[in-house]
Amino acid sequence: MDAGLLARVADAVAAADPRQADIDLQNRLRLRFEGLRIVVCNDDDVAPNVPAALETPRCRLYYLDANDHCVRLTREPEAASGLVVGLRADDGN
Repeated sequence: MDAGLLARVADAVAAADPRQADIDLQNRLRLRFEGLRIVVCNDDDVAPNVPAALETPRCRLYYLDANDHCVRLTREPEAASGLVVGLRADDGN
C-alpha cells in the first residue's frame, strides 16, 4: 500500500461532513476506494501500541491485514489489505 493511497483516503475523510455517522462514512469510503477494506471507528478504540501509518487533524490511518482468517493491525504496508480509519475526537471548536 502506497503513501499516495493513504493521502487520498485521508483527504476524503477530511472532506466528509464531520456530523456524518461512522457507518455512513465507512460506506462512502468503501464505494470510493473499491476493493480496499476499510473500517471506520473512533481512534480511542484502536490499540495504542500500533503506530498510525498517517495522522491528520481529523483521523489516524492504520494498516489492516485481513489476508489470513484473523484480521489484525500491522505495521507493514506490504502486508496491508485495508485500512482502519480512526476518527479523532472533536475538541468542540
